Amino acid sequence: MPFTVVASGEAEDSDEGLPAAERVMAHARGKAREVALRSGVPGGGAVLAADTEVVLDGRALGKAPDAQAARAMLQALSARAHQVMTGVVLITAGGESEALCVAEVRFNPIDEPLMDWYLSQGEWQGRAGAYAIQGAGAALVQSIEGDPTTVIGLPVSTTARILGSAGLFPHAG
Repeated sequence: MPFTVVASGEAEDSDEGLPAAERVMAHARGKAREVALRSGVPGGGAVLAADTEVVLDGRALGKAPDAQAARAMLQALSARAHQVMTGVVLITAGGESEALCVAEVRFNPIDEPLMDWYLSQGEWQGRAGAYAIQGAGAALVQSIEGDPTTVIGLPVSTTARILGSAGLFPHAG
């Protein structure tokens, strides 16, 4: 499908008091609505937005502001399971559709050499939970239960279903 990337000006640090699932959906809605209001919804098209949170013990970790915070996040995730939640929101001329996808990720133990190597890659920057499984962060992951594209940040099957329901993708919905 042809598309144009439009960055949202929506702040991602809002709604900190909300439970993680509500927060991720609020951010995805906010991103989609901000772009739709500012740029408009293309005729016959849509605005699609997503937001991802890494959740440990019920608490959304957010994005690490610096390498020290990234180290602390990754140490907390080491040898543990956590949830990754991605909210997807689609706005068309006909209204809004949305979905929340959740996957469980279990990390390998992260020793100091692995930690130092991963942080030196810089991949943690701008990433929920300070990692990215589609890159060097794959070395941190022991297993994923659920759709890996949820962890990457855009659950492809769910997005195709939402687009199909809106008549924008050849999918039965």
